[in-house]
Amino acid sequence: QVQLVESGGGLVQAGGSLRLSCAASGRTFSMYGMGWFRQAPGKEREFVAAISFSGSNTYYADSVKGRFSISRDNAKNMVYLQMNGLKPEDTAIYYCAAKGINGFEHWGQGTQVTVSS
Repeated sequence: QVQLVESGGGLVQAGGSLRLSCAASGRTFSMYGMGWFRQAPGKEREFVAAISFSGSNTYYADSVKGRFSISRDNAKNMVYLQMNGLKPEDTAIYYCAAKGINGFEHWGQGTQVTVSS
């Protein structure tokens, strides 16, 4: 079992940057693939980025490719999402998730990101 706590959200102007952090509990953190998802008001939750358990492979939604970067520090049980060139359409609650046998099945409580135009 792994517990996840996100932080780093906030209000930023378009074109600005934010770095989201996800702190994970549990000694098996390095065995999990990790991901970031987001949900905007009135919309379905969508995939943003993912990283393999070792950190050697990363994956991005087309909408954030080239602007966002996911990374992890297994020694610190942390996952990060560096977001640059933010756009108003990036406004959403961002969730950190850990991938188990049945897919992404462990979720944090989310952190709000608001991008003003």
